[in-house]
Amino acid sequence: MLNVILFGAPGSGKGTQSELLARHYGLQHLSTGDLLRAEIRTGSELGKEIDELISKGNLVPDHQMVHLIAHYIDDLPKDCKGVIFDGYPRTVEQADALTLLLRRRGMDAVMLELMVDEDEIIKRLLERGKSSGRADDNFDTIKKRLRIYQEVTKPVSAYYLRHHNYFLINGNYSMEQTFEQIDTILRLRGAKAITESAGHTSENK
Repeated sequence: MLNVILFGAPGSGKGTQSELLARHYGLQHLSTGDLLRAEIRTGSELGKEIDELISKGNLVPDHQMVHLIAHYIDDLPKDCKGVIFDGYPRTVEQADALTLLLRRRGMDAVMLELMVDEDEIIKRLLERGKSSGRADDNFDTIKKRLRIYQEVTKPVSAYYLRHHNYFLINGNYSMEQTFEQIDTILRLRGAKAITESAGHTSENK
């Protein structure tokens, strides 16, 4: 299986690139943002707690995220070719938990970090807020989210770098140019799972 962690600050393009990779390689796209919003829509007590945290720009506690991710992985179809983790892990503790979850299932994952200038990120998120109406896409909350990212989430990249499962992507370019970088790295990495996934996808076109 090909498991890819798309990593980067809010607004770095993780969602867009995840969708492109899912189509190109035939992978499942796990967006933790979508997962959390789905839980919020259920109206459960957990959903209410998550809603309050997210609306204020805070992170969801590790134990809640681990629970949701584990449930998602265990519900994957048996013929799944791999997963794109979009927005997870966000802490070193979550990275440890994900490594353990995957290892227990005979899997691993490679991290691709999208690096985008902060001014460009703010511009993108403000534009998204105008079209989506998301309450967390306002200037003050964006700045808070970026500060939390640098303080809490950014160290996760060093975790995967230490484990030799890390690649850096320049996300300041266009959607197509950014995807070309990602595709080249995955193919040059030479993983058997990548070759097989790409082959199956091509055959099904």
